[in-house]
Amino acid sequence: MVTKANGEVKELEGEVYYPSQEVSEQAILKDWDAVAERASQDMQGFWEQEANELEWFQKWDKVLDDSNKPFFKWFTNAKVNIVHNCIDRHLQTRADQTAIIWEGDSPQEQKHISYSEMHENVCRLANVLKAHGVKKGDRVTIYMPMIPEAAYAMLAC
Repeated sequence: MVTKANGEVKELEGEVYYPSQEVSEQAILKDWDAVAERASQDMQGFWEQEANELEWFQKWDKVLDDSNKPFFKWFTNAKVNIVHNCIDRHLQTRADQTAIIWEGDSPQEQKHISYSEMHENVCRLANVLKAHGVKKGDRVTIYMPMIPEAAYAMLAC
């Protein structure tokens, strides 16, 4: 059984695999219901606390600007770089640790990609995009299957 966010209880179909005790103990999110309750009690405070997990180049003036409904703005005037948060900030201390575990259609088809490998591949693809004239503000369409190169492409953009 699963309880959805709207309170609806749904019976699971098919096989269900629960994590081992060891995996559960290492999980960052241990109690979904408590987190959902905290978020519903103070939505802005919740998202501000979550946002503080990232490294910001410039903090926000306001968590949520709802002065022009329905055109809400989150974290107004903040500056953040997602590549820095996903890769760069980990290179000093975790370069050789696994950043992505990718599994193909067959469980035997698996890759463990380190932060340094991610960095190298994202930089390589970013340079290819630049060489083809892609610049800040351009739109890039990514149509790829769920392979590591899709993550490289998103971060390179």
